[in-house]
Amino acid sequence: MSDPENHPEARVALFQNREIRRTLHNDEWWFAITDIVAALTDAADPSDYWKKMRRRDPDLGLDSQGGGTN
Repeated sequence: MSDPENHPEARVALFQNREIRRTLHNDEWWFAITDIVAALTDAADPSDYWKKMRRRDPDLGLDSQGGGTN
């Protein structure tokens, strides 16, 4: 994410002492799903974990199409 001082709409949230990247877009907070997966699962590779979850349930990735890695 960008430097919060230059972009006040970008902030880091903390969840169980883990940093969760987020940004404000159209008055809604959007969070980095891989950061959330890392905080909730302690997965060694959160991106791979998320990729496997989307493969098992394609509906999970519908809101995040166009973002992240496939």
